[in-house]
Amino acid sequence: MPERSVTMGRTTHVALPEPRLSNTAVKRPRQCRARYPRRPHASTVGDTGQALTLTLMNDPAVSIQRLSPSLEQDFLRFFEGTAFSDNPRWSSCYCQCFYEDHTVIKWSDRTATENRALACERIRRRSMEGYLAYIDGIPVGWCNAAPRRLLHALDSEPTADAERVGTILCFLVDPSLRGRGIARQLLDAACDGLRSQGLAIAEANPRTSPRSAAENHFGPLQMYLAAGFTIVKEDDDGSVWVRRQL
Repeated sequence: MPERSVTMGRTTHVALPEPRLSNTAVKRPRQCRARYPRRPHASTVGDTGQALTLTLMNDPAVSIQRLSPSLEQDFLRFFEGTAFSDNPRWSSCYCQCFYEDHTVIKWSDRTATENRALACERIRRRSMEGYLAYIDGIPVGWCNAAPRRLLHALDSEPTADAERVGTILCFLVDPSLRGRGIARQLLDAACDGLRSQGLAIAEANPRTSPRSAAENHFGPLQMYLAAGFTIVKEDDDGSVWVRRQL
């Protein structure tokens, strides 16, 4: 088994979905429809200037930081760099889809410029959450994970325990670094971060048979199952809802 060490240090900043309970819920765009036994960890990942650094044998250290206003440029650097280099059609999203109420806006009309501005505004207001992965100070991965109450795309699909739930929405990893465990490390950090906010449950909406890496952006089902999530609901779009206690 590879050795794993956990250290705490300062990262150089260089700019890397709920059971369906209603049959009348608003249908969200495909790329917007909403990822262990618990690992020991040295500290909760937060926005205090510290980062959780994970080192695997023969791999460079990956450090994870919770999104904060000071990381806005890192977020933009990743999204406008390698994040969508193999799927440019989705590059206009800036991970805003789930933060919008789709009974009010028409997502297909949204432009990259609008989404970029909204992402920056939400980052500054701390009304958008997620986690950036870094290698050598360069952002190489992203996980969008937030308290469910912030995700207005899910307002039409209510759940009784929404105030206790954090939803893990999507993963992006530099295509040249996929398959090296970065998504799993982001998942661990997201669960730690949601727990630190007092949330009791993490949920996600992975696909059972994704036909491409793009369709797998909700996170691989097997990754969730290996991390202690269990399937709690099957959806009608080829996906399942998974949950785990935090």
